[in-house]
Amino acid sequence: MRLALFVAVCLVHSTVTAAEPPPLVLRDAAVFDTAIGTMLPERTVVVEDGLITAIGTREEPATIPDGATVVEAGGKYVIPGLIDAHVHLVHLADRTHVTGDEFLPLFLAAGVTSVRSAGDAIVAEVGIARYAALHPEFCPQVFLASPLIDGARPVHRDIGYSLTDPALVPAFVDEMSQWNVVTLKIYVGTPRAIGQKVIEEGHRRGMIVTGHLGRYTAQESAADGIDCLEHIWSVFNYSISPAAAKVANPRANLDLQNPQCQALIAQLAKQKVAVDPTLVVFRNMIYLNDLEEVHQHADLKHVPKRMLRYWEKYRASSNLAPETRPLRLREIEKYQELTGLLHQAGVTILVGTDTPEPFVPPGFSLHQELEMLVASGLSPAAALSSATLNNARIVQQSDMLGSIEVGKQADLVVLSADPLQDIRNTRKIVLVVHGGQVCDPAKLLERVSDE
Repeated sequence: MRLALFVAVCLVHSTVTAAEPPPLVLRDAAVFDTAIGTMLPERTVVVEDGLITAIGTREEPATIPDGATVVEAGGKYVIPGLIDAHVHLVHLADRTHVTGDEFLPLFLAAGVTSVRSAGDAIVAEVGIARYAALHPEFCPQVFLASPLIDGARPVHRDIGYSLTDPALVPAFVDEMSQWNVVTLKIYVGTPRAIGQKVIEEGHRRGMIVTGHLGRYTAQESAADGIDCLEHIWSVFNYSISPAAAKVANPRANLDLQNPQCQALIAQLAKQKVAVDPTLVVFRNMIYLNDLEEVHQHADLKHVPKRMLRYWEKYRASSNLAPETRPLRLREIEKYQELTGLLHQAGVTILVGTDTPEPFVPPGFSLHQELEMLVASGLSPAAALSSATLNNARIVQQSDMLGSIEVGKQADLVVLSADPLQDIRNTRKIVLVVHGGQVCDPAKLLERVSDE
């Protein structure tokens, strides 16, 4: 009966406009507290005008608004809406002839209510973000990033932006500010002089600066005040000392206790540089797409067939040799080991996926990333807090997103099982609330093109 009520609520409100979401009450659910990492039992969450207006307990009940839809949520678990801290909505999709608006419902169906762009073609990216804002009933909130700030010959010509003169950085940052960009992204060809100026000018305008590093080292960027590093490579590549590089297959056999690695971990913790490991893209796209559990994963059934066809072409062209698989597996283990060491040292861990890179399905890959983070040594509670509160902070939205508190945006995911007992329970989604609007995951999936 309760499940039927949940579904009925979703169907009734599937056409409600963003401007006037009806009052909603989730009664007697266990609610995840991201600050302390525990479930708070028997909470009643009241939502009005898209915001959480009250959280009641048995001792101090919340007032139920007139006309509210009341969902009996006893035995259910409520977590904040998940946030993917590393997505691309334009340039990775164009290879598959699928546009971003076609797969946006996948995020919401998977409980991902917000996404952080990690670099894209600015005009197209803004168009998709505006489309998402007009359709919160089936699209996540999108936080914008700059194109990839690169050297004289950008690696990605479609979304790279060449900056070779520090004097030109202020004008570029001003331009990004006019597009309401939240994140400036430094890419592999950027030298230190440009990186320093991007950080300086970005911070002057209240922006976050992140980096997928190459010429500009992790040690240099951390010293210069960068906010975040994208991909575990942006730490691992600078953890290999000259001596360690002489070892056979150093990426698979690196001793992460070596002084250079340990010093870098300590530096990142001291400078409060967040790290977004994106482990799932290394496993699914680069290193292990020859494994059936990767290229035949159940999550892939949700994406358009056009996307899958391109991904299969990519897999064929990868031509991964079976005899190299033990080393490839060992390299992924090293990345996970390093992620665990960063977490243990107090480095802020973010949760991003790099979707829609091959075999990294929008929305659902975030659950895979959570599973890999727990396997790396994070507790389920720590992984969940990373995917909610930490990610909200990196888009400067912790006053509105990332936790279940009065006054915050009503982005909520109702689960049928406790994710603190098993992180895979984040997949057991009964309903999603986005900006106060109630959404049925099954109905959201119907919006995704089958072809």
